[in-house]
Amino acid sequence: MIALLHGLARHGRLMLVLGLVVGILAPRLAKELAPFIFPMIVFLLFLSTLRVDVLRAFPAWADVPGYLGITLMMQVALPIGAIGLLAVMGALTSILGIGMVLVLAAAPLTGSPGLTLMVGGDPAPALRQLIIGTMLLPLTVLPVFWVMPVFGSPAVVAIAAAKLLGVIAVAGGLGLILRRCFSFFQSFQGERAVEGLITVVMAVVVVGLMSAVGPALLTASPELWRTLAVVFGLNFGAQITIFLGVTRFGRAEAAPALAVIGGNRNLALFLGALPANTASDLLLFIGCYQVPMYVTPLVMAPLMRLLKRRMSDMPS
Repeated sequence: MIALLHGLARHGRLMLVLGLVVGILAPRLAKELAPFIFPMIVFLLFLSTLRVDVLRAFPAWADVPGYLGITLMMQVALPIGAIGLLAVMGALTSILGIGMVLVLAAAPLTGSPGLTLMVGGDPAPALRQLIIGTMLLPLTVLPVFWVMPVFGSPAVVAIAAAKLLGVIAVAGGLGLILRRCFSFFQSFQGERAVEGLITVVMAVVVVGLMSAVGPALLTASPELWRTLAVVFGLNFGAQITIFLGVTRFGRAEAAPALAVIGGNRNLALFLGALPANTASDLLLFIGCYQVPMYVTPLVMAPLMRLLKRRMSDMPS
């Protein structure tokens, strides 16, 4: 079993793409898995803290202000700015508008350190940003939820934030305790085994998240193509912009990690905090968002190398 999990960890890219394909081609299976999406996302949070010693991975205190600033920019300033822009356009209450704001308000994807490795970058900045962003999510989400009309009264906002806080505390705390209690999880063999399990769970999660995409694809729904265009533009647009900006300002070593976390967010974690009707309506958007997310290693790895080479050839 351990050897099998190690093999799955080595072939993470293929497993992620396989999950996308299965989710699209097997809509009945995807529909059956859809109710388990949120529990599986919580399980991924648990596995992430089991894989990494969060206390050791926590940034040095001198670096915390920098990571905090990035978190506030990505999880507060960007979504608030998007709310203002969408409100002017009259699109704030649309499913696409709500989805875009929630993407920008979400913490980094749980698998973002792994994705950073797959694009050839240093996973450490992604891991630290993941820890800070997830810990602060119940707080950073408050101003965003407060001004979003879909959430209504302040009491509803507080309840939604409390749900997120409880989920993060329980899942993260349990993973941290088990890692400290059992030395196997601190060994190379144990960490690689957990990586393989994370790969499996991510592949299964994406099958459930595609439950609304398969039927829309079979009916050639115009809404599907609009949504795909928006999510590809949002995801890869954010990654390219952040990569170029961070590289330009002399932080080339951190550029791949920050680009990956900028475009790939843990949007599905909000499913447990959203009103039931809104969560159901967002399944197509969330499912479509998995496509650029899960093909990030295949697309961004060569693109980042190309952009880095061109920037190095430009006169200073």
